[in-house]
Formats: sequence, structure tokens, C-alpha cells
Amino acid sequence: MVVIIREYNPKTDSDRVEQVENSCEVGPNGELSLYTDLLGDPICRVRNSPAYLMLVAEMVVSGGDEADGTTEIVGMIRGCIKTVTCGSKFSRNKFGDCVKPVPVLTKLAYILGLRVSPIHRRMGIGLKLVRRMEQWFEDNGAEYSYIATDDANEPSVSLFTEKCGYAKFRNPSVLVHPVFAHRLPISNHVTIVKLTPFDAESLYRNHFSTTEFFPRDIDAILNNHLNLGTFLALPKRYIWEGPDKFLSGPPKNWAVMSVWNCKDVFKLEVKGASKLRKGFAKTTRVVDRAFPFLRLPSLPKIFSPFGLHMLYGLGGSGPLYTRFIKALFGFAHNLAKECKCGVIATEVSSEDPLKLAIPHWKVLSFTDLWCIKRLGEDYSDGSVGDWRKSQPGLSIFVDPREF
Repeated sequence: MVVIIREYNPKTDSDRVEQVENSCEVGPNGELSLYTDLLGDPICRVRNSPAYLMLVAEMVVSGGDEADGTTEIVGMIRGCIKTVTCGSKFSRNKFGDCVKPVPVLTKLAYILGLRVSPIHRRMGIGLKLVRRMEQWFEDNGAEYSYIATDDANEPSVSLFTEKCGYAKFRNPSVLVHPVFAHRLPISNHVTIVKLTPFDAESLYRNHFSTTEFFPRDIDAILNNHLNLGTFLALPKRYIWEGPDKFLSGPPKNWAVMSVWNCKDVFKLEVKGASKLRKGFAKTTRVVDRAFPFLRLPSLPKIFSPFGLHMLYGLGGSGPLYTRFIKALFGFAHNLAKECKCGVIATEVSSEDPLKLAIPHWKVLSFTDLWCIKRLGEDYSDGSVGDWRKSQPGLSIFVDPREF
């Protein structure tokens, strides 16, 4: 047997890759597992990134002199590269005085969608895929590489931290909330305005450009067809007159949020649930639909394929801005209900006060683990030094293209 690592060929590999994907659950083995349906497009999760690559591991079995060799795809990996903020420094005016913080950028690579067929694990295939992908990262000038995994997924954590040289870096929280059959109320003291992509870009670059992991190509994200809009929550009497006036004199409290349509990229399904759990979930939906005015919590059809909306770019200002975030959350829930999504999700830093302010179900939410690796030692430390050794900031910017 020989394992060959090569680039994914959509004309010949799609069906075989889908078979491997369907055999793999996300996260650690257990009673319940999360499965991903990529809707027939194996590169859908990296397709919208500035630069991306997908590799497959193909096992070639020789049949001897009288038989032809057979090939089988036993694993795959995706990767993408972009430029992000890794820190900040203060700019100076002509007199040498510090004026304002400006972002320090780095070229960052991201590994996602590493899969190895269950019957071909513990054979070093995952390690070969990672090393080949890292070579592509280095060839294209990436300074750092990072991955996201479940902290409880011991095989994944072991592969990257013990064999590939990654270090545990950040522990953001993935907050998940079901979409009910009833609508959520929105405060009468808040006005929600939908921004144009241009106005949203101006706001994000002004307020979030020094946030860790903020993508330099934020304009590409905001103009993507999967972006359902950026929404600004303002006090009831405040009149939106464009980004220039807002940025020069914003209200005391405000909040912003964008919505990414993951439903058109992939669908998820929880498998392994008992009939009792499925029956209980169905009962909650029936009661919710029958009596929507009671606003009873219900569990959507997560035991069959369901879609989700990703909330990203959440932030704001003011002593009461978390109340405005909750108004945006209610708006996002109602939008997801209209689009027939099963859940809405977001990801925030473990240090972010939004972690406590954003409504979510603990049973559906979890702590993520981001691990990072420096790909070369000949890079300049710049203004932030070695990013691996930096302390976490209050917030991170989670790119919806990689969720």
C-alpha cells in the first residue's frame, strides 16, 4: 500500500470525498455525533477565501503482476490563507506624539476540514496531509498557521500539539441558540438599520481594525452573496445619516452585527439520539407552533439535516450596548426563522463580556480550542513580537468563511 497526497480534482474525486465525509463525525466519539453535509461541494468551506487549497490522501493498493492496482481516497484536508490583524501599535504625528492605534498585520493560514476514514486512522495519514498543506502555506508566504478543534477531541489535539508543533492559543466560546417557532420580541427603544456593504466596511474598519484576527479583506466578506446584511442597533430617536456623521458623533449606546448564511454552504445533523430524545424535541415544536403567544422554548429538527446562520462582527459601544446586542440577536433569530434555519450561532472570545450577554443554550454550546504554529523563524517580530506569546485581547473577529 502506498499513500499519495495530491490536489483535489472536482471532476473525479467529488463522490469519493463525499463518502469519506459521510463516514466521519465532527468532534470526539460519544453518544451523539455531529455530521456535515457539504451539499455536493467539498471545497465550499474555503471557496470564498482569498487563497485556498484542498488535498486528498489516495491509497494505492498494488494487486501484483496479474491484477490492476486499486485506488481509494482515505482522507482530505482544506486550507486557506489571508491577511489579518495580529496586534496594534500607535501611529505618531510629525511631532512624534502617539495619535491612535493602528493594526499590525500578518499573513495567516488556516487548516480546516481534516478528515481521515475511520478504518484508515492511526496510519499517519492525517500527519502527511497536514505537512503537505503546511508546505503550501510556506510556499505562499504565510507566517502563521492555526486550527480550531474541540478541546475534548483528544486525537485531534494530540496530532497538532504533539506531532505537528502547534501550541494552544485561544479558547473562544461557540454560542448556539435554537430557532423557535415563535418570534422573539425586540425592544421598542431600539431602531435597527440595515447598512450598505460600503457603510458597514467604513464602520468595521474604524472600530474593529485593531481587533485580533480582523481580516484585511473585510470588504470581500461584506459584499459576498452569503452575507445577509450588516445591522446597526441605535437609540429610537437617533437618525442614521451615513457613516461619516455617525463616526464623528455616535450615540451614547449602539451595537452592530452581520449575518452569514451558512445554510447555503453546508447543513448539519445530530445523529445517535434516542427515540425518547427525538420524541421530546418533536413535542416541544408541536406545542410551540400551537401556542406561539406563550413563547415557549422548543428544540428544532436537529436530528435531521438543518441549516444555520452565523452571527459575526458583533460589537458596539456604551454602558448599555449589550442591551442593543440583545435586540440585534432577536432580529437575527426572527430572520433565521423566516429562512427556516434550525439554529443561529456565534463565536466570541473567552474574555468578551458578550459571552454572558448573548442568549444561548449551554447544552448546544461549547468551548473551542485554537492552536497556532509559527511556520518560519526568519520573519520579523514586528511591533507585537511573536504572536504565539501574546496575551488574548478582549475580543476576536471570527471570519464567517471559516466557521
